[in-house]
Amino acid sequence: MLCAAAAVILALNLFGGNDTSTTGISRPPHAPPAAAPVPGTRAPATPTSGAAADAPMGKHLPRSRPVRLLIPKISVDAPFTDLAIGPSGRLDAPPANDVNLVGWHADGASPGEPGTSIIAGHVDTKTSPAVFAGLSALVKGDLFHVLRADGSKATFRVDSVETFDKDDFPSERVYADTAEAQVRLITCAGAYDRRVKDYTENLVVFAHLV
Repeated sequence: MLCAAAAVILALNLFGGNDTSTTGISRPPHAPPAAAPVPGTRAPATPTSGAAADAPMGKHLPRSRPVRLLIPKISVDAPFTDLAIGPSGRLDAPPANDVNLVGWHADGASPGEPGTSIIAGHVDTKTSPAVFAGLSALVKGDLFHVLRADGSKATFRVDSVETFDKDDFPSERVYADTAEAQVRLITCAGAYDRRVKDYTENLVVFAHLV
């Protein structure tokens, strides 16, 4: 499961033994409906035509598959894997057997392309910390980079790092399409609820292309 916590809580939950079967991110308003309502936060929708698609604003790059995420401040240097919306209506998680792997919503905007690109990663597995264990250490102004298949490097500046209760997740704010090239780094946060095998919150890093 995709998880990361605020600094103090992270120390308590890093070895939470979490169930890695889901991401804790459920379907978006525009995604195909799941068989039953899915608790937690909503997953990103596939981009549609509109202002973001038709009139890009600010710096942006053409579509290109991301190949590597670099976050120097927290020593992240990780390859990407494609993620899709699964049968449950949730965004599939990256494989749990690789703790140094991030995923992106491959049907959404690519990092650097106009729109909101979604990048997700684990904070821990049942046995060890994972790629986004230190994500909560990022602050406004920090930079991170995405190496892309076309040979370019997209650099993003953090706008904010925020934690939301999964029962009150601002889906439209996080996932809404945008005319600018933006990225959301998403993982879990808060306390680990062993009864439901999920964390109680999501941590979201909001960033834009520079």
